Amino acid sequence: MENVKSTRMQGIIAMYDLQTPFFEFVTEKIPHEDTQKRLDTKANNIGWLAGALVEQRFDLARNLGYDGYQQANELFKEYKGIQDGVEYPQISSYQEDWNKISPILKESLSKLSDEELERRIDMGPEFSMSLYELITFTIYREANIIGQIALWRRLLGHPGMRYM
Repeated sequence: MENVKSTRMQGIIAMYDLQTPFFEFVTEKIPHEDTQKRLDTKANNIGWLAGALVEQRFDLARNLGYDGYQQANELFKEYKGIQDGVEYPQISSYQEDWNKISPILKESLSKLSDEELERRIDMGPEFSMSLYELITFTIYREANIIGQIALWRRLLGHPGMRYM
């Protein structure tokens, strides 16, 4: 990882690289109608989970100076939760945005210095975290959401997620 400025980011970048292709693997061959199903629960469906995952990468990139949004930004901006009665976009739309933001965000993460990682980010009234804490939480949440989509695959009768 010679192109990573901060040694603190090496493990994060390794996880990022591992999880980047998992988005395609976990969502592949799921029909659009299945991405909208909640199976009579209040659980987040695949359509929302996939969009939230993409939004999270865009949001982190914006915290690092990027000025772009995913196509479905209106459905996810300001950390909007799942909405009843909303049809979420096709996975192909999310995949297009994922492919767009992933190299941009990786480059930004790789260039961060130890000093920049200590920058405080306001998260709400009387709550902030360092940029490093935000990045580590984001990487954790990516893995969590990928796992949720993998479980939905099985619940909906699809084969398990592939890893290669």
